Amino acid sequence: MAREYANFWQADDLNGMELLHARYITHRFDRHIHPGYAIGVIEWGAEGFYYRGVQAETAPVGSIVAINPGEIHTGYALTPGGWCYRMFYPGIDFMQTVAYELTGRECGTPHFAAPIIHDADLRDRFLRLHRILQTSDDALVRESAARDAFGLMLVRHSRTFTPPRRTGDERDVVRKVRDYIDAHLAENTSLNELAAYVAMSPYHLLRVFRQEMGIPPHTYRIQQRIIHAKALLAAGVPIVDVAAATGFTDQSHFTNRFKAIVGVTPGTYSNSI
Repeated sequence: MAREYANFWQADDLNGMELLHARYITHRFDRHIHPGYAIGVIEWGAEGFYYRGVQAETAPVGSIVAINPGEIHTGYALTPGGWCYRMFYPGIDFMQTVAYELTGRECGTPHFAAPIIHDADLRDRFLRLHRILQTSDDALVRESAARDAFGLMLVRHSRTFTPPRRTGDERDVVRKVRDYIDAHLAENTSLNELAAYVAMSPYHLLRVFRQEMGIPPHTYRIQQRIIHAKALLAAGVPIVDVAAATGFTDQSHFTNRFKAIVGVTPGTYSNSI
């Protein structure tokens, strides 16, 4: 009988890029975001996911998934046997560095217009890179393969842009609320408290926050708690202490939410980095 598995590790020599090789059958990712990119190849099966308001994106075997930073998405199996993929999670700084090396100038943050890319040559380079990062400690081989794959992806499939400056009172309100949430992650902050902080009605705040971010404030707080939890786990903090420090009611709740977003349990994540 087929089983799910998930192997997770980091490439410290590539700005701490996280990597995942997994097979999921029944596991479904909740709506979540990444602070950086989520890029990977479907090795077999097919993955479905919600992205940019579209419920039925389909990534078949051999396709490349390209999720931009901060974009809400999910993930679930579209075939009875699930799907297997090899994922990269490069940070924005890494992608900007590769873009600068390609162009010789500051050109903003790379952006991928299509969440599903069909490019056999690029697919093969990413599969090769992933296996290299899993098995080889040769720095030159690793770095060369990374520049080869990500450089080709940027040249063929990205556009670069300078993020527009935020204007308008409502966008400033959302920024202030995000900053407040980030500073009080472990606290049980209510919507009323957030609304009072920015002198706005709770209903109006909920509406503008969702319009701006694509998710409500409580979902944003969960995302930030998980990001903070990953940093604490990477620093060697025990799981039970991480759960408490990030505001989860208990270790079981923390483990369930962590896996729903990251794809592996906190224990697996901690042991892999």
